[in-house]
Amino acid sequence: MVDITVRGAGIFGLSVAWACARRGARVQVVDPFGPGAGASGGVVGALAPHVPENWNDKKAFQFESLIMAGPFWAEVAEAGGVSPGYARLGRVQPVMDAAGLALARAREASAATLWQGQAAWHVEPVQGAWCPQSPTGYVIRDTLSARLHPRRACAALVAALRARGCEVLREGPDAGRVLWATGVAGLEALNVGHPRQVGNGVKGQGAVLDFDARDLPQLFADAVHVVPHEDRTTAVGSTSERDYDDATSTDAQLDAVIARACAAVPALSGARVLERWAGVRPRTRSRAPMLGAHPLHAGAFIANGGFKIGFGMAPKLGEVMADLMLDGVDRIPEGFRPEASL
Repeated sequence: MVDITVRGAGIFGLSVAWACARRGARVQVVDPFGPGAGASGGVVGALAPHVPENWNDKKAFQFESLIMAGPFWAEVAEAGGVSPGYARLGRVQPVMDAAGLALARAREASAATLWQGQAAWHVEPVQGAWCPQSPTGYVIRDTLSARLHPRRACAALVAALRARGCEVLREGPDAGRVLWATGVAGLEALNVGHPRQVGNGVKGQGAVLDFDARDLPQLFADAVHVVPHEDRTTAVGSTSERDYDDATSTDAQLDAVIARACAAVPALSGARVLERWAGVRPRTRSRAPMLGAHPLHAGAFIANGGFKIGFGMAPKLGEVMADLMLDGVDRIPEGFRPEASL
């Protein structure tokens, strides 16, 4: 007997499955390619907030989810015995010019209000070797950003689900209420049935470097994320490619990302590249996650479109979808509903 069937074992599907299972629902997750086989099997793992200004539902939802992340991942790790590599170590980014410095200081004040005293956004002088090059001599340090290892996070959720008696399968029939969390393939299916594009895949490339900075904050410089992981590696990425021939191959664009990372953070220079990764991430037309009733499958639900923010949104997204699927309680922001992208 199954109460919930989740189709798709990426971060959205697994987080919703876990939110349902921890409330006592009998859950099965079905994915023919296995857990984390798509975009959720990446290497970067930067959980970073939007800037604290022009507040809206998307930014508020993400903030709440980032605050929830610590207890969420701790419970997952305890339940299944697998570490997701989560740590809230903050982020440092350079201030490039005088205008950027004035803006950063204005955001420092707005963060004090919008982040409700639970995290801070500070402007401070450059200090230490683990710091990006900054023309102004100043950097922004926020205490809200966190990191995790995407693949290990998916493995941790699978282990936690199995510890609760939930099955994660390659194939299986629909049973109970059904959630479709099938990423790019799901968006492409929606595109077929609508006169305009609902969403698309955006390719990203990242790399893993042999550099141990596991207790240090992530960096963001020259549009590159530099994320130290607990396994003593550091990930850098990523590109955003709308046009591509091969979804899973890496090329000179990744070489450029690595070079920019080393130029911005000289401490990385000479670090050996351990892995190169490429994959396609689902992006809705509205750029927000798509949550709610499925537009094509009557009586079913959808969770899709976690472009760049899927892991950061996962803790709250799982709870919101469990509310809807198990209790009929709808707490989905208007901008996240499917009709916002249809």
